[in-house]
Amino acid sequence: MTSYKLVIADIDSTLVTEERILTEHAKDVIERLYKNGVYFGIASGRSVKMQLIKQAEEWGIDHQFDIVIGMNGSELWDNVHQKFFDFYKLKKEWIKEIVELMAPFNLNPFMYYHDSMLCLRKDTSTVKSSMRNSTPIIVAKQPSDLWQEENAKIMFRMPEEMMPEVEAYVNAHPSDNWKAFKTQTTMLEFADRRISKAVALKHFCKDNSLDLSEVIAFGDMSNDDEMIKAAGMGICMKNGSEETKKIAKAVTEYTNDEDGFARYMEDHFPELIR
Repeated sequence: MTSYKLVIADIDSTLVTEERILTEHAKDVIERLYKNGVYFGIASGRSVKMQLIKQAEEWGIDHQFDIVIGMNGSELWDNVHQKFFDFYKLKKEWIKEIVELMAPFNLNPFMYYHDSMLCLRKDTSTVKSSMRNSTPIIVAKQPSDLWQEENAKIMFRMPEEMMPEVEAYVNAHPSDNWKAFKTQTTMLEFADRRISKAVALKHFCKDNSLDLSEVIAFGDMSNDDEMIKAAGMGICMKNGSEETKKIAKAVTEYTNDEDGFARYMEDHFPELIR
């Protein structure tokens, strides 16, 4: 039987509820993993330095997570060695290409930029995101402000019913340099083609003498797919996308709103949280 040494989970629609709450049940499981010497970490599309590094404290957990993956794998905080790593970024000319490609849909591209959120205009979704993540908004004076320097990713939020059309359009215009992937039913993100949460996970495992077979990974959407495939035990949430369920080794019996993560750990890996 495999001896698992690391549990890592996506945040939104995986570790937390739809109200973005980490339940006491989930917190208890995380604390028990920590007490039993099992590494625990989070993997997200958010910025490590701007948001994720503070996440444990904000959840009332009195120790930092062992591994924090940000920007869908473009950033890594290895808390064991107290080291931060940056991986592949979108080049300026690629960002310009993406913005121009998406122009026909009249969406509002945005990105994390110097501790702020840079976008073309303020709208309801950017204001909500700014408030939710405590991140100030910078409105670009002109579209070229978006590609003044390299960035880990650029994002486009849209109505859910619009997503299939946009995905089909983007898939019909592939690039050797960047890729697009859905991180929510209303969010399409673009990043360097080489990047994934698995890139950062593999780096952490190598530096900490862990084998990928010793990793349990939880996720729900396509930006989690490579991490789920790389882990020894890759698990998709019951509320996850059908595409991600197909590549996972298992699917939780309960959704993120039903403590799916915590209940799965208790039911299937009791030895890790005894």
